[in-house]
Amino acid sequence: MTSRYQANPGEGHWTAVKNILKYLRRTKDVFLVYGGEEELRIKGYTDASFQTDKDDSRSQSGFIFCLNGGAVSWKSSKQDTVADSTTEAEYIAASEAAKEAVWIKKFITELGVIPSIADAVDLYCDNNGAIAQAKEPRSHQRSKHILRRFHLIREIIDRGDVEICKVNTDDNIADPLTKPLAQQKHDRHTESLGIRYVSDWS
Repeated sequence: MTSRYQANPGEGHWTAVKNILKYLRRTKDVFLVYGGEEELRIKGYTDASFQTDKDDSRSQSGFIFCLNGGAVSWKSSKQDTVADSTTEAEYIAASEAAKEAVWIKKFITELGVIPSIADAVDLYCDNNGAIAQAKEPRSHQRSKHILRRFHLIREIIDRGDVEICKVNTDDNIADPLTKPLAQQKHDRHTESLGIRYVSDWS
């Protein structure tokens, strides 16, 4: 996010850069671990923060997919359209995550090594409104203004590629991709992604 302001960094952005460098210094001794779960399954998490960019009022999307307790695919990006509500921002983020789930499902199916990939990929979201819009579009007239391309998630769910599920906000491991968190919460989420410190394994 700070790279957006390289041409004209303000005082607040320099503070953010300093904090990022401190964080990176803490992560020089970490690595990713797989094998934390008994069943070999893909699980996805999606999240959004509403209108976090003060310059253009756009929201931040994030998703992450884990296989056997370790992250295999993730993305954090600013949405390219302005959302009117938190629900809309979360719905847009979920739509992007669903498309990634389809790609992952196709890729793993071709490998032929994970039998469970024939089932729908669980995509966890912490926003009830976004889940309802994805599952029951007829009951949500307020979603008419949302760009048509984001409604692809409904087709993906209907054909059984993805099952969108509710997750508690505190357990949504995509949270660090959309907003700054307190260190304790951030560390808990990174551990859920399979990230471990070398000292924990020595």
